[in-house]
Amino acid sequence: MLFKLSMRYLRPYMGTVYLVIALQVIQTLAALALPTLNADIIDQGVVRADIPFIWRTGAEMLAISALQVACAVSAAYLGARTAMSVGRDLRRDVFSTVQRFGSLELTRFGPPSLITRSTNDVQQIQVVLMLTFTIMVMVPIMLFGGVFMAMRQDAQLSWLLVAIVPVLGSVVGLAMVRMRPLFKQMQARIDTINTVLREQLAGVRVIRAFVRQSAERERFRGANTALFDTSLSVGLWMAFLFPAVQLVVFSAQVGVIWFGGLRIDAGGMEVGSLIAFLNYLMQIFMSVMMATMMFMIVPRGEVSADRVNEVLTSPIAIGTPASPAALPPGALTFAFEDVGFRYPGAESDVLTGVNLALRPGTTTAVVGSTGAGKTTLVNLLPRLLEASSGRLTVDGIALADVDLTALRQRIALVPQRTFLFSGTIASNLRLGAPEASEEQMWAALEASQAAEFVRALGGLEAHVEQGGKNFSGGQRQRLTIARALVRRADLTIFDDSFSALDYSTDLLLRRALRAVLADRAVLIVAQRVATIRGADAIVVLDGGRVVGIGTHAVLMAECETYREIVLSQLSAEEAA
Repeated sequence: MLFKLSMRYLRPYMGTVYLVIALQVIQTLAALALPTLNADIIDQGVVRADIPFIWRTGAEMLAISALQVACAVSAAYLGARTAMSVGRDLRRDVFSTVQRFGSLELTRFGPPSLITRSTNDVQQIQVVLMLTFTIMVMVPIMLFGGVFMAMRQDAQLSWLLVAIVPVLGSVVGLAMVRMRPLFKQMQARIDTINTVLREQLAGVRVIRAFVRQSAERERFRGANTALFDTSLSVGLWMAFLFPAVQLVVFSAQVGVIWFGGLRIDAGGMEVGSLIAFLNYLMQIFMSVMMATMMFMIVPRGEVSADRVNEVLTSPIAIGTPASPAALPPGALTFAFEDVGFRYPGAESDVLTGVNLALRPGTTTAVVGSTGAGKTTLVNLLPRLLEASSGRLTVDGIALADVDLTALRQRIALVPQRTFLFSGTIASNLRLGAPEASEEQMWAALEASQAAEFVRALGGLEAHVEQGGKNFSGGQRQRLTIARALVRRADLTIFDDSFSALDYSTDLLLRRALRAVLADRAVLIVAQRVATIRGADAIVVLDGGRVVGIGTHAVLMAECETYREIVLSQLSAEEAA
């Protein structure tokens, strides 16, 4: 998979890749030529005291060395640039793919794993590519070229090369087989570390409130120790590999010097040829060491490529059809037609047989006990989830037949969990409508009852920390409501979005919403009865089924489930 993925992303840079290969070939051939020239200086220049030959051959060696350096530097620069470009493209595509994921895909991978795959795993692929361009291209040329040039110097000593190459291959092959599963395990344990850290940082107040610091330290220690053990095993194999390769090669050097000395003494070999043979042996050794380094890194790169490709090729359940239907202009009506939904692996449906219409100019409220399916129902409208049965329509067109981007542009959602992005208040509001003017943003802030504290902070350019941590829960909730109001969508959904507001602010906000969204469809999910009792229609969910639809007065008279919810919050006189 590493090869296929790399070739796919290297395609736009193949011209540079061919240039890098050419440069590496030139600099490797130059390196192979130098020992032979050095042998000529010794055998023909020094031994014969031929000074002009020494100067002439020395100048030739300097020129070849300069060419070698220029090619090596150029190849390293271009190779590194290409590898970084591939990494950039990979991260871009992983990010774009994750942006198209629905809730189920995000749950399957998990945020910590997706973060690791788009950072650490992509980095491993970058390292493999960079070392391929700077090292691996020259390894086979230097290895086989070194063997050939050594045989040219003295064929009878070449039997030593025949002996050491299989031994070196066996040592490297054993290390590769042992380290590949360890690298796969290491990436998985990095995921675990990210999961534990993310949960502990996000839940630090809960951990402290329940005095669970010791237990969380033990949990982190377990994950950290598991990663340490795997990394130690990898390190031990690496520590074994290099000395083993050195032992084989240096033993071969001793053999070359011993038998070469005997051949020189017998007059069958020149001193310069022996030195050149040793230089070629060192070049062979260096090529094997570089190959060994690659063989240690490639298995981890292969594991990372598999993990990245798993994200890139993951089937996306919710997407835009090939020929999407166009949405009509003007206000839209959204409808549920016998809709059911079941999470993968669940034994029963979360929603069953839901029939509901959300018309322009009306406010529909959804109420029910915890786990009744309220948030699931909300997530079906912007297709964050896909219905398991029945169908959802917009002006009679099935949602599945509509362009996903066009559909979501006509819906504004205030989620159950408020979230603000780092930046400014203006940048957060413009997430709802990038083209919104300051007047429109202030109008949305006025309607959401947030204008007063925004002015106190200095206006729209007031700083927002990551997640909106520098605001209270009620302030974050009002800013997320303002972000939805800026959009002026055909359907505005409030998923339990008033829970952090006091009763007075809640009342003022609901009054403002009637004026701002008078001609639009509004869907409110709430636990607080006071928030929903004025809705045009109240939908009561119980166990994923609709057990009542009507106004507050009708449901109080006809729906026992609704009556129980109301009387748990209000007295009989207040509920009347």
